[in-house]
Amino acid sequence: MSKELWKGNEAIGEAAVRAGCDAYFGYPITPQNEIPEYMSRRMQEEHRVFVQAESEIAAINMVYGAAAAGMRAMTSSSSPGISLKQEGISYLIGAELPAVIVNMMRGGPGLGTIQPSQSDYFQATRSPGHGDGRMIVLAPSGIQEAVDLMQDAFDLADRWRTPVMMLADGMIGQMMEPIEWKQRPAQPPVDKPWAATGQADRGHTNFVTSLRLDSVDNEAFNQALQEKYSQIREQETRWEEIDCEGAELILVAFGTTARIALSAARKLRQEGIKAGLFRPITLWPFPSEALLKAATQPGVRAALAVEMSAGQMVEDVRLTLCGAKPVHFFGRTGGMIPEPAQVAQEIRRILKEGQA
Repeated sequence: MSKELWKGNEAIGEAAVRAGCDAYFGYPITPQNEIPEYMSRRMQEEHRVFVQAESEIAAINMVYGAAAAGMRAMTSSSSPGISLKQEGISYLIGAELPAVIVNMMRGGPGLGTIQPSQSDYFQATRSPGHGDGRMIVLAPSGIQEAVDLMQDAFDLADRWRTPVMMLADGMIGQMMEPIEWKQRPAQPPVDKPWAATGQADRGHTNFVTSLRLDSVDNEAFNQALQEKYSQIREQETRWEEIDCEGAELILVAFGTTARIALSAARKLRQEGIKAGLFRPITLWPFPSEALLKAATQPGVRAALAVEMSAGQMVEDVRLTLCGAKPVHFFGRTGGMIPEPAQVAQEIRRILKEGQA
């Protein structure tokens, strides 16, 4: 199959269309503007729903309404816009509604910069919005993977009745790469007997809400949610390991930063320094068991988390290793991108100074 050159944001939009997105609701914000721009044309061509909402808050609540009616609904934004969607995301979680959310992260805090960052990790992986809710968070490292994960995102959302976020950064959104449109087996329509379709004559009298005023009922719902999250951890955790076997230092990085870390690791191997890469693909659920296994192999002296942030994923790395190995951190913030040479130099320093 031949490859085509695509810009990241536009490829993600096309992947959503091919994944069966029924309705898109969004509001412009850089560096993801090409997604709603592309969807405004493609969704019309497919006779599907596209709405440029009056705000990010309106957009996420439109997603709620479409998802409650059984549609495959999607929105996209960038860091400050995702902040405005947090209440709606919590409502989606509380109503157990499937939806796909794309966040092309930019540097913050506040309006910050339109340059790429990874400083929304906490926002995505802890309790999005409010309450004890979770959502699946996927982190592609390139445009091909982003395209592939868009299909997965819609499928996972429907399977688990939960919002799924694709957490990428402005670099993935703005760069261009050759990609291959992979043929997937046709899937039967997902049955959604819980949807509020308004078809009372067909017995569809469902009422979708996240409001549970009785504390006993609400606790039972929360306990059921936690059980569902346990199943998601068991069945949906994803990661990639490159050259971890026999490594003396494990680099941990996600997204485009993982590509930078891999370049540093390969440069060091030419010098005789054995560095491996552990890349979480699901940021939630975080692949703790796999990381612990990789980092405690014989010969591994330390782990180094590399991020475009002041240090967020590194907390999950430290919680995972829990003192089993020293954990170090290297990050650039505010839209600055780490360079392979900088990462390689940090590894040399750690090993030379005996901090491993």
